[in-house]
Amino acid sequence: MAEHQKEESVVESVMDKISEKLHSQDSSSSSSDSDNDEKSKSPSSPSSFKSKVYRIFGREKPVHKVLGGGKPADVFLWRNKKISAGVLGGATAVWVLFELIEYHLLTLICHGLILALAILFLWSNASTFINKTPPRIPEVHIPEESVLQVAAALRVEINQAFSVLRDIASGRDLKKFLTVIAGLWVLSIVGSWCNFLTLFYIVFVLLHTVPVLYEKYDDKVDAFAEKAMIEIKKQYAVLDSKVLSKIPRGPLKDKKKA
Repeated sequence: MAEHQKEESVVESVMDKISEKLHSQDSSSSSSDSDNDEKSKSPSSPSSFKSKVYRIFGREKPVHKVLGGGKPADVFLWRNKKISAGVLGGATAVWVLFELIEYHLLTLICHGLILALAILFLWSNASTFINKTPPRIPEVHIPEESVLQVAAALRVEINQAFSVLRDIASGRDLKKFLTVIAGLWVLSIVGSWCNFLTLFYIVFVLLHTVPVLYEKYDDKVDAFAEKAMIEIKKQYAVLDSKVLSKIPRGPLKDKKKA
């Protein structure tokens, strides 16, 4: 009996040791999981670091969403290389026709209509002699909803531009005033170098090159832009302390409507 009791006590002690080891492993795994959760929630994690990375113009969305998404953004970002190359090639052909060959817009439209009407007229009359079906000319109608949507979008943008110009002219924001004046001055210089068509073509080419390059090298560009903005803010602070702050300004009183 004594030997049997000793064997039972040995078995119980072994079982106790095994259960203690299992509990210790469970507690260590739970503590490691909690540590991992805390690390993932800590501000030094990569996800939180990415959210704090400087982006140009405070961009928080992808470049595709910034460009409006849809087919225009796909064309600008070369999602379909054939379509993007075709659009850019067509714009280049138009620029060559009007700028280099000095073809006029009205002449091009009239010649294109003459050619199209002549081909369709001859095809329609010749189909009766050669026993073939005449060309099916579709009926073209401009939908009213699309025109109203475009007009409404233009109206919103124009009203917003007028409100910005009004705020600038009222003298409330000196920084915005100087920025707009500098931008218009640069635009006037560029306009003196080339005509409107060439300027439009340059902007069109930039829209097909700059966004796709920025999407590819956005980290490097954002880092460089951050350094440039810091330097610009420093220079503006020096200009403000030495020049702008010494400009006398009258008190601005907002008129309250009764």
